[in-house]
Amino acid sequence: MASSRTGRPPAPRASGRSATPRTPGENPVRRLVLRARRAWDRPLTAYYLILGGSVLITVLGLVMVYSASQIKALQLSLPGSYFFRKQFLAAVLGAVLLLIASRMPSKLHRALAYPILAGSVFLMVLVQVPGIGMSVNGNQNWISIVGPFQLQPSEFGKLALVLWGADLLARKQDKRLLTQWKHMLVPLVPAAFLLLGLIMLGGDMGTAIILTAILFGLLWLAGAPTRLFVGVLAVAALIGALLIKTSSNRMARLACIGATDPGPNDQCWQAVHGIYALASGGLFGSGLGASVEKWGQLPEAHTDFIFAVTGEELGLAGTLSVLALFAALGYAGIRVAGRTEDPFVRYAAGGVTTWITAQAVINIGAVLGLLPIAGVPLPLFSYGGSALLPTMFAIGLLIAFAREDPAARAALAMRQPRFGRKRAGGSGRNRSPRSWNTMRRRAPARSSGER
Repeated sequence: MASSRTGRPPAPRASGRSATPRTPGENPVRRLVLRARRAWDRPLTAYYLILGGSVLITVLGLVMVYSASQIKALQLSLPGSYFFRKQFLAAVLGAVLLLIASRMPSKLHRALAYPILAGSVFLMVLVQVPGIGMSVNGNQNWISIVGPFQLQPSEFGKLALVLWGADLLARKQDKRLLTQWKHMLVPLVPAAFLLLGLIMLGGDMGTAIILTAILFGLLWLAGAPTRLFVGVLAVAALIGALLIKTSSNRMARLACIGATDPGPNDQCWQAVHGIYALASGGLFGSGLGASVEKWGQLPEAHTDFIFAVTGEELGLAGTLSVLALFAALGYAGIRVAGRTEDPFVRYAAGGVTTWITAQAVINIGAVLGLLPIAGVPLPLFSYGGSALLPTMFAIGLLIAFAREDPAARAALAMRQPRFGRKRAGGSGRNRSPRSWNTMRRRAPARSSGER
C-alpha cells in the first residue's frame, strides 16, 4: 500500500454524499419520526399551516356549498349556483380582508379593537329595533342590507371580543395588574356579558356559546387562578342551564343527542338524517354531487349540516381530511400563541384559535349526534358571508402574527432576495440565539436561519 511522506497510509477519499452515521439495527420508522419532528419544528411551519390549511378549507367549502345548495336553490325557484355565487363573492371579499390583516402591524390591530367593539355593539342593538332587525329560523339576529344580502352582527362580536380582550389584558399585563382578580375580571367579563345579553335577546344560544368559549380562553391565557376560573365557569353553566330549561326548543335539541329515530312529531329529524348521510357515505363516498339527503331530507344541508353532506359524498376519507385541516390550523394557532414574547399576540392568537376550534367542535359534534344542535356554521366551510368575513380576517391575524416571529421573518427574508441581490445572512453567525416564551413554559433556543 502506498504511503505518504509522513509514513502514514493515505486517508480514504470522501464519497460524493455525506453519509449519516447509523446505529446498527436502528429502526427506520424512528428515523422517519425524527425527520418529521425536525421538519415540524421549523420556524415557518406555523405560517404555512395557517395559510395552506385555511385556503384548503375555504376552497373545499366552496365546492361543497355548490354541491349541497343546488337543490335548495332550485326549490326556491332560483338558479342552481345562486348560493355558491354569494359564497364565492364573500370568499373574495374575505380574501381581501385576510390579505389586509396579514400585512397590518400589531399596533394597528390594537387600534382597531375599540372601533370594532363599538360597531358590533351598535349593530347588535339595531337588530332589536323593529323594522331594522330580521328574524331567521326563530332568531332575531339579522339586519337586511340590500336585496338578498343580510348581515349577522353577532359574528363580528366574536372578532371584537378577541381583539378588545387581547388589547385589554396586554395593557394590564404591562402594568402588572393581572395578579389581582378584580383587574382580571373587570371590565373583560362585564363587556363579554353585554355582548352575550344582546345575542341572547335574539335567541341565538349557539353564538353565545362560542363567545363564552372565547372568554374562557382569554382568562386561561391570562393565568386566571383555578378558583376564579371555576367560579366564572359555574356562573356561565348555571345561566346556560336556566336558558335551556326555560325553552322547549332547546330541551328538544338536548333530547336528540345520540338519537337514531326522528321521534314524536319528527323533533329529531335533522339530527337523525345527518347520521343517515354520514352512514351512507362509506369509505370514499357516493361521489361529488351524488348526495341523496340534500334532496329535501336534510334541513340546512349547505349551512349547519354541510359536514354531513361532505361525509355522504366524499366518505370517511373526506371527513377525516376536513378534521385534519382543522387540527393543523388549531395546532398552528397554539404554536403562534406559545412562541411569542408579545402579550397582545399571545392573547389574540389564543382567542382566535379558541374561537375557530370551539366552533368546529360544536358544529361537527352536533352532526355526529354527540352534542345538541347549536345552529353554528362550520368555520370557513359552511355557507354564510357574515360568518366567513370575520373568520378570514381572524385568519389574517394569525398569519400576521406568524410572520412577526423573528425566526420566521429571517427565514422569509432568506427565501425572498430583493432586487436580484444574493441572499445574505444565511449562516446566522452574527445572530444571537433567542429563547421563546410558551404559554406555560420556556422553549429551547433556535437558530433564526433555520427553515
